[in-house]
Amino acid sequence: MADWKNPPRLFIPGPVKVNDDVLQQLARPTLGHRGKEYAQLHGETVDMLKKILFTEQNVFLFTSSASGIWEAAIRNCVGFDETVLCTCCGAFSDKWADVARDCGRNVDELKVDWGKPVLSEMIDEKLATGKYAAVTLVYNETSTGLTNPLYEVSEMMKAKYPDVLVFVDTVSAMVGLPLHFDQLGWDVALASVQKAFAIPPGLAVAAVSSRALEKSKSVPGRGYYFDFQLFAKSAEKNQTPTTPNIPHIMALNYQCERLLKEGMEKVWDRHKQMGDFVRAWAKEKFTLFCEEKYASNTLTTIKNTRGINVAEVISSVQQKHNTIFGNGYGKLKEETFRIAHMGDITLDDLKELLGWIDDEIR
Repeated sequence: MADWKNPPRLFIPGPVKVNDDVLQQLARPTLGHRGKEYAQLHGETVDMLKKILFTEQNVFLFTSSASGIWEAAIRNCVGFDETVLCTCCGAFSDKWADVARDCGRNVDELKVDWGKPVLSEMIDEKLATGKYAAVTLVYNETSTGLTNPLYEVSEMMKAKYPDVLVFVDTVSAMVGLPLHFDQLGWDVALASVQKAFAIPPGLAVAAVSSRALEKSKSVPGRGYYFDFQLFAKSAEKNQTPTTPNIPHIMALNYQCERLLKEGMEKVWDRHKQMGDFVRAWAKEKFTLFCEEKYASNTLTTIKNTRGINVAEVISSVQQKHNTIFGNGYGKLKEETFRIAHMGDITLDDLKELLGWIDDEIR
């Protein structure tokens, strides 16, 4: 039986393993969240995030999972008389469409098979109808290990549909993959800290454009907890509208300092090197679930072409080495398995893990 007091090293697609120096940040004495000390922490952290995300616009910190910001983007920026186009290519992009419907909004879906990318020409064809106020995109679909070509999509949208708001789930992309928020012309880019930031779950980050904020002023029924107007008002004082997750923000501040010291180009390259290594192993022993051109640099979904019992291999690696990787998600369970290579995971970590998997599948 698993022992939660001796937790395994995590190579699942989030939360990923957290280094001891980061955990120590969570154990620091807390601050009064309305005092000047917290305001300083908040301001410094947001300023670093703006550099990491290449934006001069707004960055908000949410004490929630990233799923909350799915709802925030819809409720703040899409009116009840408007329609949002939800692009769906896997479990999490599908869920965002469900959330938009649950918010009472009109939703159309652009669906592709799991493991296939959403391409700019597909979105162009839909937006050409002129019926959409906004579009939801997923940069990196965590269920399939696929990275959508969003730089191409964004160039097309800026040129042809500059008035359509762009909401992007960057949950398993932010930090690990290039993200130039202002250049891309996005309106909301959201992520949780338990992926490439390599912090335990409990905090979400979102870049929000000035035009998204302006649009939210005219949208009724924004709710309270995720109201962008309240966040913007609090941000002027380096605060949050409700009690923030202070220990996590301390850890985020620490990780942001490290990322900026390393340099984002190097951070992205480090993730690509890990992705290349896992993909090479996967192609030799199995095959990739999605076309390599669109394979993610933060996690790899591997097609179980050898018919191994994935759950048994995961269990055996955990029992022998106190380390776990991920089974396939949802309908892909046992048909695939997933290995994360993001955050503070290293090439040496991956070589060790893949060696243990090799031992089991022999």
